[in-house]
Amino acid sequence: MENDNHGSTPPDGFQPLFRSSAFLDHNGPFFYRTNDDGTFVVGVRIQPKHANGRGLAHGGLMMTMCDIALGYRTTRSQTPSPMLTTASVTTDFAGSARIGDWVEAHVDVHKVGGRLAFANCYLVCNGERIVHASAVFARTGDRPS
Repeated sequence: MENDNHGSTPPDGFQPLFRSSAFLDHNGPFFYRTNDDGTFVVGVRIQPKHANGRGLAHGGLMMTMCDIALGYRTTRSQTPSPMLTTASVTTDFAGSARIGDWVEAHVDVHKVGGRLAFANCYLVCNGERIVHASAVFARTGDRPS
């Protein structure tokens, strides 16, 4: 695929996010790549619809991306997969992304317990961490196998 930098073309190795919803379809498109260790990275190409009035990725989009990546990665960190509901996400901004930039979400799962799960996420753009988010999830059971 040709990279037009203003469309939604992802880098090689990325494919459409495996689970879709009207909300994600409206705010994306989001993509993912599976790593050799079985973990995965979520990504998005910043389009004009994602930008604020200054041409930067809107903070709400960045927070949404963190929540998506944190939840998907944390629930897929165990077998059987826990059913998780976001209880808290704290987000800190240290940089920004512009229209045409590719942004990736990298998640570290700290603990999935019987009632709560904890994880951190970094959004990376052009080799720099631009957002840090930490999340707490309530565990409401396990997904059927």
